[in-house]
Amino acid sequence: MTDILSTILETKRTEIIAARQMRSEADLLREAKSRKDIRGFARAIEDKIAQGKPAVIAEIKKASPSKGVIRPDFNPADIAASYACHGATCLSVLTDVQYFQGGYDHLRQARAACSLPVLRKDFMIDPYQVIHARALGADCVLLIAAALTGPQLQELEAVAQELGMDVLVEIHDRSELDVALTLQTPLLGINNRNLRTFETRLETTLSMLAELPADKRVVTESGILAPADADRMREHGVQAFLVGEAFMRAKDPGVALHELFFAR
Repeated sequence: MTDILSTILETKRTEIIAARQMRSEADLLREAKSRKDIRGFARAIEDKIAQGKPAVIAEIKKASPSKGVIRPDFNPADIAASYACHGATCLSVLTDVQYFQGGYDHLRQARAACSLPVLRKDFMIDPYQVIHARALGADCVLLIAAALTGPQLQELEAVAQELGMDVLVEIHDRSELDVALTLQTPLLGINNRNLRTFETRLETTLSMLAELPADKRVVTESGILAPADADRMREHGVQAFLVGEAFMRAKDPGVALHELFFAR
């Protein structure tokens, strides 16, 4: 398989150029700063774990580059409401259009349908995108270490913090961990899916746990498909999960969430 991540990032660069021509960063920043409706994303995770429960970031995703359309019957508001009713802690909403068939309205609709904090899941490479995330209503942004240098990660985190948002920094190997640990955010996502090949292995998370500082909250991402997968992670001290595909393929995503994490 070709390097999917590099292809996506090249598309993002083109999209950002076009977006800046349509709307200035200064104008977008005014809108972002005018919003006073931040929902604490990291705080919600810690509150749920303090109750002795797994913190589930439930994803709203129509398609992916490797799997194609995952959920043909796709209504972000209905999915968000179902997640909220069945124990989700936060939402993750794909906003990439070309590769994941996401959309900015998906985030707006999902956030309006419930009171959960929302992560904008996209491929962030420019402050403009972070500012746009807050203007859309996002409470947290994803920063992918494989896509950014250390200084770029720090710059985008600073922009997010200035706007009151949390940051989930995502890694998938040991070399990316060193860079991620230079950030202030406590949220450290370990993606079990290699973004260059899309191969998925739960051992990606488990193999790095011993090297993590105590002040980081590990969020394991991708590949949690059965209760045994969740149990295995929790036995190793991982209490926060980002899950999408397993729910998106179910008739009712919220019911699937309950069955995976809370039914036993």
